[in-house]
Amino acid sequence: MKRLRSILALLAMTLMTVAPLNAQTPKMASTGGNSAHETTSTVVDGNRVTVTYGRPAAKGRKIWGELVPFGKVWRTGSDEATTLITQKDIMIGDLAVPAGAYTLYTQPEENGSCKLIVNKTLGQWGIPYSQKSTELGRVEMQKEATAGPVELFTIKVAKGASGGGMLQLSWENSMYSVPITAKK
Repeated sequence: MKRLRSILALLAMTLMTVAPLNAQTPKMASTGGNSAHETTSTVVDGNRVTVTYGRPAAKGRKIWGELVPFGKVWRTGSDEATTLITQKDIMIGDLAVPAGAYTLYTQPEENGSCKLIVNKTLGQWGIPYSQKSTELGRVEMQKEATAGPVELFTIKVAKGASGGGMLQLSWENSMYSVPITAKK
């Protein structure tokens, strides 16, 4: 009985310590309200690739070129900047990405092109972008139309049919993607 009381007391103290920490971390969204948060993870070529991001909603607004301006770096989601974690060295497109954690940004252009920016600095809120000196690199993404409107911004790490994988960003009527493979 004494041991159970000690365990309960320890649990209560832990909860009292953790709850105030969570309250001090507001989830402010760029879309005018709290956004859903998502973690997507897939094993690509024997390596787990995980992305954590905020999911703003379109709410009837024009996304590409307006809410997400062309020619400017976008935080690639809402709230805290989007984080990519890879357990092993990978290639994202033609960019070598060592094992570790990174912040992802994108820069869409009016001509339909889009660059994925991999940054070595974590813990950023994303706007305004002033982290060019800590970029690991930029890689071109491919654009295609979605099958229908995508209300919530969605990132997916998908397995490739013949190995490797794809990092896919979908919102409104567009999907941007780039291949992910194990670094050899």
